[in-house]
Amino acid sequence: MMHCSPHQYSRSSPATVIDRIDAHLQVKRTALNARAYRQELLASNIANADTPNYKARDIDFKGALAGALTGRTEGALSLARTSSRHLASESTSPVGATAKYRTEFQPNVDGNTVNMDIERAAFAENAVQMEAMLTFIRSDLTTLQTAMQSQ
Repeated sequence: MMHCSPHQYSRSSPATVIDRIDAHLQVKRTALNARAYRQELLASNIANADTPNYKARDIDFKGALAGALTGRTEGALSLARTSSRHLASESTSPVGATAKYRTEFQPNVDGNTVNMDIERAAFAENAVQMEAMLTFIRSDLTTLQTAMQSQ
């Protein structure tokens, strides 16, 4: 015969349940924000393919996600405002990732480092990853909705 502790079947408080749901969705929300920021950078690279001296930028998605989930911001430096006329510094990105310049083996004659083949492939891959993340989030929300309706 199996004995169960009295607390094993006790109901959790609504705040505890909401906190667990929020924590569960936080990872996916953060990943989606990082993907969206990367998509903006890649779109900017494509839009500036003919801009002289434009340097292609991207983020390390895995590093950005890991940093955002642990609360670290990659290369985060705060600027000192020694005068009220100084502008406040802006956040580097929604997830704290620092956009880095992509190095090319052979930049264009005009100094532009955008390689359209690389940019298009990265843009398409990132779009597929974003769609997959949205599908996972949608599935989680559908599961939660079903669970709440059955109560």
